[in-house]
Amino acid sequence: MKNKWLQFTLSALSLALAVLLVVYLPQIVHTLTGKPVSWREIGAVFGTLNVGMIALMTALWLLSLFAYTFVLTNSLPGLNNLQALTLNAAGSAVSNLLPFGGAAGVALTFGMTRGWGFANRPIVVMTLVSGIWNTLFRFILPAVGIIGLLMAGEVPNPTVAKAGWVGAVSILVLCAVVAAALYWDRAAALLGRALDFLVRLTRLKFHASDALHRLRKDTAQIVHTRWLGLSLAMIFFLGFQWAIMVVCMYATGAYPGLAQSVAVFALSRVLTSALVTPSGAGIMESGVVVLLTAFGVDPAPATATALLFGFWTYTIEIPFGGLALGAWALLRRRNGRSTAAEPPSAISKAPQ
Repeated sequence: MKNKWLQFTLSALSLALAVLLVVYLPQIVHTLTGKPVSWREIGAVFGTLNVGMIALMTALWLLSLFAYTFVLTNSLPGLNNLQALTLNAAGSAVSNLLPFGGAAGVALTFGMTRGWGFANRPIVVMTLVSGIWNTLFRFILPAVGIIGLLMAGEVPNPTVAKAGWVGAVSILVLCAVVAAALYWDRAAALLGRALDFLVRLTRLKFHASDALHRLRKDTAQIVHTRWLGLSLAMIFFLGFQWAIMVVCMYATGAYPGLAQSVAVFALSRVLTSALVTPSGAGIMESGVVVLLTAFGVDPAPATATALLFGFWTYTIEIPFGGLALGAWALLRRRNGRSTAAEPPSAISKAPQ
């Protein structure tokens, strides 16, 4: 009970902090950039939005949700796209409401997928595989953002540019090594030995190679047969989300350029990892505004872009996920009543 009350208290504080960060976003922007902005100016920018732009944002948002269903259907054979959409929407709603919503999301995933007839082991594999692919692409995004800045020439001097290229290439190489270790036995053995060496240096009593072996054993079949589908699904999912940001930028007059938009998008996705608020709400918006203003965008359009993008990638997922979860619960209850009302002879003759 104490743990439940602690979780509830932390969740309430986290949500309150997210709300405060958004409410005081103009003051935060002024502090971080030195450029004043008011809610009146931001509201004026929102007033310029037209129906066509809003419809385009809605379409891209729906496409991004549909693209991500293929990550889940490839992770769990037998899962259909409608089930995956329901699963993703409900899980996102939970994650967006709780500061450590991942654990609650996993529990919800088990409840829903077991209700659809899936066994525990395939569900565990789906959770691992989808988590691995999300983590890999979350690491790749900073490298993409750095490359975007370098392509845009947004670096103060050649030394910083060289460091940027080294950092970006290093991140991509690291991701390639991890991906290779998941796919090839020899690469896994080499990485396991390297990890064990690093663990010994830190004097921790932990066998990293054993953990890597167990991970590969659990995910090998899915990784070997469905890696391409998983990767393409993540690329399309992130691509549609980037397109949402670009449309938000155009709608508010904050578009800084192609490479810059990629860098801003990459930063926004990285900042969603900030656990102090659910999905980094409030923190993501602040980071987006700071980077956009660094690219020469006025504070009012930059802030409006950040808030608009936050709406499509965070806020709207809460009621949408609530509706998906409610529909699932209603159908489950109705199906349970139908099964209970079915005669025993009919149940015994049902195909297995």
